[in-house]
Amino acid sequence: MRAVVVYESMFGNTHRVADAIGRGLATGGEALVLPVDDAEGDLVFAADLLIVGGPTHVRGLSRPRTRDAALDMAGKPGNRLALDTHAHGAGLREWLGSLGHAGGRAAAFDTRLAYPLSGRASKGIARELGRRGYSMVAPPESFVVTKGNALVAGEEERAVAWGRRLATVSGGVAPPVRR
Repeated sequence: MRAVVVYESMFGNTHRVADAIGRGLATGGEALVLPVDDAEGDLVFAADLLIVGGPTHVRGLSRPRTRDAALDMAGKPGNRLALDTHAHGAGLREWLGSLGHAGGRAAAFDTRLAYPLSGRASKGIARELGRRGYSMVAPPESFVVTKGNALVAGEEERAVAWGRRLATVSGGVAPPVRR
């Protein structure tokens, strides 16, 4: 199996989760982890399984305005937020809009705060992938970050386990990894 993980990350947490999912997927074949800027058509369309993830901004997928706000927040004096190396690139919303009708198997994930009303970007990602002909092999998955901008303990390991589980899916639906 050849899997491709495409991610958007502002402060590095979604990047870490994407890398962890890639490590889990590698147990079942080849796994390529790409920031959204590097996710070109040929690489994506050649995948047996496409996994797409991003941070939750204002209860859903990021927008240019919310990405700009995140960049501004990181640039404020005294702020300890460090930008991901690809934070200045394109967002998933725009990338998904340019994907066209492709089809295939896919899964969606996000990073988000643990608040009940924080929203989930993964639901929007899954919906957009479905509109482009992809069949979801797992329910949208969320990985939780703290208000201090760190992955909650155990989330990286859970991402590896989710990747392993996705690697074993052969056309069916992978059950969620329990917290």
